[in-house]
Amino acid sequence: MKILSVYNRYLNRGGEDEVFESEAALLEQHGSEVTLVEEHVAAPSSVRRKIILSLNATWSREWYARFQELLSSARPDIVHIHNLVPNFSPSVLYACRQANVPVIHTLHNYRLLCPASTLFRDGHLCEECIDHSLWRGVRYGCYQGSRPGTAAVAMMLGLHRLLGTWADTVDCYLVPSEFARQKFVRGGLPAEKIVVKPNFVEPDPGTGPSNENRNGHDNDCALFVGRLSPQKGIRTLLAAWEQLTFPLVVVGDGPLSCLLEEPQPRSPAVTYRGRLSRDQTLAAMKQARFLVVPSEWYESFGLIIVEAFASGVPVLCSRLGAMEEIVEDGRTGLHFTAGDAGDLAAKVRWAWDHPDEMRGMGRNARSEYEAKYTAERNYEMLYDIYQRVLTNAKPRHSQVRASSAVLPVDMIASPGPKDGGRVASIPLDRQQPEG
Repeated sequence: MKILSVYNRYLNRGGEDEVFESEAALLEQHGSEVTLVEEHVAAPSSVRRKIILSLNATWSREWYARFQELLSSARPDIVHIHNLVPNFSPSVLYACRQANVPVIHTLHNYRLLCPASTLFRDGHLCEECIDHSLWRGVRYGCYQGSRPGTAAVAMMLGLHRLLGTWADTVDCYLVPSEFARQKFVRGGLPAEKIVVKPNFVEPDPGTGPSNENRNGHDNDCALFVGRLSPQKGIRTLLAAWEQLTFPLVVVGDGPLSCLLEEPQPRSPAVTYRGRLSRDQTLAAMKQARFLVVPSEWYESFGLIIVEAFASGVPVLCSRLGAMEEIVEDGRTGLHFTAGDAGDLAAKVRWAWDHPDEMRGMGRNARSEYEAKYTAERNYEMLYDIYQRVLTNAKPRHSQVRASSAVLPVDMIASPGPKDGGRVASIPLDRQQPEG
């Protein structure tokens, strides 16, 4: 099978990059020919460039033409979109439609519902753009703190809703959880086109010290791993540990790292290790009694939770969104109320005081990984989805439908020098992931 995998990378590397790369590698391991098509977000260098980038987010003349050429030369069976914003734009969807190539779109975040992509604003959950209008986001400047920038994203999302782009040009949407699926159905995407396919962990890290030996180890601790940002609940975590004396190791960096760096006062039980490599993170995971995930926004999936499961480590998480779905309370971990430091502290005390029960949850977590989140299981799901899309794809009209004439193709200024995007058709093992 020949697949074009399309991804607009963000400025900061994150979980989406890992999913994009690992999924392509998995497909190649099973004999598919994968062509990576990538762009890289770059900070605009001038006002003119900002205007062009904003216009391109709605319709990129450049990428429409390039994609037509690419589809003609590569002749893929399927185009798999991972992120279009801001460089590619939905124009590539119409290029695929014109070439009669089916499209699968993985929704890693809530961008189609929220200009900021997070459904989180000013320290709390926000669904105003779903309940009312995308222009609520413009009022608050949700996209990168900019009202003009948010207006450009809202215009792109709103215009393509009116044109039917999201409903008509994508054959299948993939989401990592049933929670996310329900949000997108509520937001207007066709329910019959949305399929739940979770992310996976590869290679299998294996478990650490045996369950019988983990508790009581010199490095015995609770563990937090994640970006140190408001929506990740780091303030709630530190407030809970003001009530606790159990050792906590914090791994990660971000805008709130100042809360953990000296001379900032914090509980002596908290050790901050900064950002670690994946191998170092997994090593720390294997020495932990449990992982704490105090996120206060709708995590789209939470890959770190599955890494904990693979390591045989139970998870204490917020009773919120996909986390509540992935972690079964009392079986693979415990739930607590998001943003409630007292409830989190109470659950940590119980977990620390009941090591036998937590060891059992760790074994259950490992079993959950083996049943749902291995690379092989994920490949079976993905291949089945591809086959169903190919079977069900209907011949498309060779021209974009008449209503698409309102797209401002000829009114958009030609783009200036490129910001580093590229079409990659080299073997995946020659791709150097960004750090």
